[in-house]
Amino acid sequence: MKIFECILSLISGIGVFILAMELLSDSLTKLAGEKMKLLLKKIAGNRIKGVLIGALVTAVIQSSTATTIMVIGFVNANMMDLYQAAAIIIGANIGTTITGLLASLESLNISLYLSLLCFIGVILTFIRRTKKVANLLVGLGMIFVGLKLMSSSCDDESIRSGFKSVFEKINFPLLLEFLGILFTAIIQSSSAMTGIVIVMISNQAMNVQNALFITLGANIGTCVTALIGVIGGNINSKRAAIIHLTFNLCGCTLFTPFLWIFTDKIIYILESIVSKEPMQIAIFHLFFNCVTAIITTPLIKFLVKFSEFVIRDRKSIRLNSSHITISYAVFCLKK
Repeated sequence: MKIFECILSLISGIGVFILAMELLSDSLTKLAGEKMKLLLKKIAGNRIKGVLIGALVTAVIQSSTATTIMVIGFVNANMMDLYQAAAIIIGANIGTTITGLLASLESLNISLYLSLLCFIGVILTFIRRTKKVANLLVGLGMIFVGLKLMSSSCDDESIRSGFKSVFEKINFPLLLEFLGILFTAIIQSSSAMTGIVIVMISNQAMNVQNALFITLGANIGTCVTALIGVIGGNINSKRAAIIHLTFNLCGCTLFTPFLWIFTDKIIYILESIVSKEPMQIAIFHLFFNCVTAIITTPLIKFLVKFSEFVIRDRKSIRLNSSHITISYAVFCLKK
């Protein structure tokens, strides 16, 4: 019975957390959405500016998926080229780490006070002029309500030890990354996945080592939403989604061997920065995306070329097939 109650509490917490993220994202989009769209449209060929604006927009609207889908929409409407889109997508991956830092505040034992924002927001909904701000506060407060619900699922010692023993048995980096990809793809939110990991660590149901690899996997899993979003879109919008996936795959491929070999040293560095384990995960997530952005920003041209190679134009495919047919015919005549 306890196991059923704990699973119910965990699922409910995830549901509240995802709903809170949606509400927070929607309210922030309504407050600053049009300005954000104008900001995205004004991007010139400056890559650094594109990355910074992508990070800023995502930090404001609290959703890298929303930013990526917005960018894909602009590309689909031919309002933005792939080079501009690539820079913004790279920046969006940095901006999304704000959610992890926000969720890590739960470890400071102030989540109960921050959840009061939900009540303040509900009171403000009765005032018409402050309705948008009220929804923002409700969403922000609900994040911590969701985290508290998830945390309560690990209150029982037997449940905590059960989770811990499961993660000890699957203590293989690539398998942990696969779990991160799978669960993030299912719930379609890397922020929610980060929240679950932080709750697990806070309740000592998971160690930092496992959490780091799951976080890497979550970065790839979050690309699923963008890939679904381009179904029925034009060729360039599909290429933008491929760029998003390639960015995260490159980062994960680069970080996995280093994390695998130098796990103890990386954890030691994180402990020297901050003592709270949930904050260590949030800082690692930020570091991962910043380093990947620094490496891939000068390579935007190659990212675009790769996306064009993966998603080819139908005309070029026809021309290539025609060229092969003609070449074969000439070869046969010579023979």
